[in-house]
Amino acid sequence: MSGLLGVAVLGAGHMGADHIRRLDRVVSGARVAAVADPDAERAREAVAGIDGVVVRTDAEAALDAPGVEAVLIASPGEAHEEALLAAFARGLPVLCEKPMVPDPAGALRVVEAEARLGRRLAQIGFMRRYDAEYRRLKSLLDGGRLGRPLMLHCVHRNVSSPPHFTSAMLVNSSVSHEIDAARWLLGEELTAVTVLRPRPSSGAPEGLLDPQFVLFETERGALVDVEVFVNCGFGYEVRCEAVCEAGSARIGEAHTMVVTAAGGAREEVPQDYLVRFADAYDREVQEWVDATRQGRVTGASTWDGYAASVVAEAGVRALETGARTAIVTAPRPALHTPDGNRGTTNT
Repeated sequence: MSGLLGVAVLGAGHMGADHIRRLDRVVSGARVAAVADPDAERAREAVAGIDGVVVRTDAEAALDAPGVEAVLIASPGEAHEEALLAAFARGLPVLCEKPMVPDPAGALRVVEAEARLGRRLAQIGFMRRYDAEYRRLKSLLDGGRLGRPLMLHCVHRNVSSPPHFTSAMLVNSSVSHEIDAARWLLGEELTAVTVLRPRPSSGAPEGLLDPQFVLFETERGALVDVEVFVNCGFGYEVRCEAVCEAGSARIGEAHTMVVTAAGGAREEVPQDYLVRFADAYDREVQEWVDATRQGRVTGASTWDGYAASVVAEAGVRALETGARTAIVTAPRPALHTPDGNRGTTNT
């Protein structure tokens, strides 16, 4: 590609509007060619001041707009399957925000549809893979200097949950990031999950089981625990410690500024994921644009999106039953084996 990559952004809400800003002002090599949102006024507000953008209320109409060469899906999760299949039908490369598809059956249909194409078109937006601290931890673990990883201790806290948030969403929305991060950091699948429920916080809405303690087992015997607390009240915190045979490594503790004044010191705590992971989102979209312009697909695959949906569904069952729950996935298509997706292109 010699010119700017024309991107259709599906969804102009909180996440979509931020990606529109990012494509227009931060990322090089791309432009916003079209935006689709059922709320046309919201879409027009999101692209205010950007020239040449086609605004539609229908996603497929945006995909068919002049100049569209790639798609960024930031619409609600329940709309992702239809949008992904429509992009595949047009041969358009895609960056799809998580969850790829909330339910495993729909996620598997996406995996199978892409497999039938015989080439990867989609990257799934697990942005922690692009965070500088997570990348350093991944490099350290892959290098083997600390020996085999035995445990991951994870913390995921939000200031407050939105009004529609349910107890299941602590697992299938919030912890979905830890699900992918654990699979990626350790290089192995999660095989079982148990969810423990401490007494709910007085700061949680009535009926919301918050916080929760989620314990995953992996195929090679490591353990991953996640404290998820979406109404902690003080800030947005994401931390991870890898405990290995010959040492440990922690990330997420120093991602802040310390202000010293008036005889005291105060640490600033991010209040939002778009603040904490701003650099990761920028890096993720830039690398997606660069790869797409070169005819390549990198990053998390549709198989990773499917695996996250399967694990999250098992986690919700474990939450509801209180029992250890096995995680069972469908056979992995050859496209998504290490050899099958090597050197994938968009040609």
